[in-house]
Amino acid sequence: MQKRGAQFFLLKDMHSMRVVPREIELIRPVPEYLQYSETGFFCASNERSSKLSLPGDKPTSLVPEARFRRNENMEFMTGVKKTDLLELPELQDKSLVGQTVKVNGAVHTIRDMGDVAFVVLRKRDGLLQCVYEEGKAGFDLKDLKEAATVEMEGILNEEERAPGGIELRIRGLKILSSPCAPMPLPIAKWKLNTSLDAKLNMRSVSLRNIRERAKFKIQEGIVKGFRDFLYEQGFTEIHTPKIGAKSAEGGANLFKLDYFHRPAVLQQSPQLYKQMMVGVFDRVFETAPVFRAEKHNTKRHLNEYTSLDFEMGYINGFEDIMAMETGFLQYTMKLLEREYAKELKILNITLPKTDKIPAVRFDKAKELVAEKYNRKIRNPFDLEPEEETLIGQYFKEEYDADFVFVTHYPSKKRPFYAMDDPEDARFTLSFDLLYHGLEITTGGQRIHDYNMLVEKIAAKGMDQEGLEQYLDTFRYGMPPHGGLGIGMERLTMKLVGEDNVRETTLYPRDLSRLEP
Repeated sequence: MQKRGAQFFLLKDMHSMRVVPREIELIRPVPEYLQYSETGFFCASNERSSKLSLPGDKPTSLVPEARFRRNENMEFMTGVKKTDLLELPELQDKSLVGQTVKVNGAVHTIRDMGDVAFVVLRKRDGLLQCVYEEGKAGFDLKDLKEAATVEMEGILNEEERAPGGIELRIRGLKILSSPCAPMPLPIAKWKLNTSLDAKLNMRSVSLRNIRERAKFKIQEGIVKGFRDFLYEQGFTEIHTPKIGAKSAEGGANLFKLDYFHRPAVLQQSPQLYKQMMVGVFDRVFETAPVFRAEKHNTKRHLNEYTSLDFEMGYINGFEDIMAMETGFLQYTMKLLEREYAKELKILNITLPKTDKIPAVRFDKAKELVAEKYNRKIRNPFDLEPEEETLIGQYFKEEYDADFVFVTHYPSKKRPFYAMDDPEDARFTLSFDLLYHGLEITTGGQRIHDYNMLVEKIAAKGMDQEGLEQYLDTFRYGMPPHGGLGIGMERLTMKLVGEDNVRETTLYPRDLSRLEP
């Protein structure tokens, strides 16, 4: 390699800045090289050469290809593109009545009445009734199929019998796509009367039914309420790993996997990470999947579900956690009433009462149910499903309460990080929230003292392997704290009045289902 002259230049590329000779003789030709242009950038060229041109050189190659020319053919993105296609909320503008408008959507159903037909479009906000008039619409009705996606132009009219009180008299049509097969489910019916398995096997089709879709809009509102409320309360949203060396809950109900020749598990909970982050942000929350390898095949169990978790520091007691959840429920019910009134109406939902939620000790709840419903207490350490149902029934009958907190669960049935009751170490400062007799939340105060935590781990017969970083967090000081986890699908199920959690799970994962 030879140098010509003594002049040097700075060569800037994507990886480094270095001093190079004015002209470098390359050892061997390369397929492509960087061609200096008037814009100050090096541009790719297809010409083969043994020289690299540098600033100050006169161009020696042909004009670069069109895609590398200067800015005359370049497009810049400046934000969301405006469109003349209108959505349902915009079509409610009274000033548009009698005007020609454009819309798009999927053909939900076609009702042919002869000279006139009703073409109902399904859009993200609901249904739009469009009127086909032979000789005015500009196309033949037989060319249009249900499930086709289209753009339509027409005159907007008021019609109180139509969905939303408006309809479109069609004056033009552009078919964007057509289906290749007839619809396998009667999605245009008000209620999709088919089996749960059929709905789940054809999930992306069954959810095109308006009522089925509305369940997941309600679920969206629940998660939105959770996030917005906690942001207002000074919480920071975090995102924790779902693969780990150790589980927060312990036990045998773990999905185990080989992680590059090391044992690992899918996390049952973000618990350990939430606690560690309290030492950083004071208040944290997360909405994310958790995994339970429980061999339950019931209407209320899943092996993967979405948990709404939060953890907060500097608490005076576990009652602060219950109060925060009550605030979340109050905020979310108002949000649903305000922003999801249409879905509430579609599903005929009566929102639960959240102005005050009773709290009862675990042992007292068992006694109340046993006494009123003449039921023998069989398991002193946990609530059986039937007991949960009866506790919900008791508080509905006695206090007209939709929710009830059951507190002070036995230490034997709570994980190692649960704070024991200083007045009776057989019980913990923990709780479950029952909604119409179903557990939707587990929470409580956590141990924040390092020595107490080490003693509790030993008392549970556990070892510290895999918990070293977690324990180090407490070794260096942590505030009193606590938190909870809410089952998103269960809360949605009870709110919309379903009796199987798979109805409110987008793609359920249980003992028998891995697809779709």
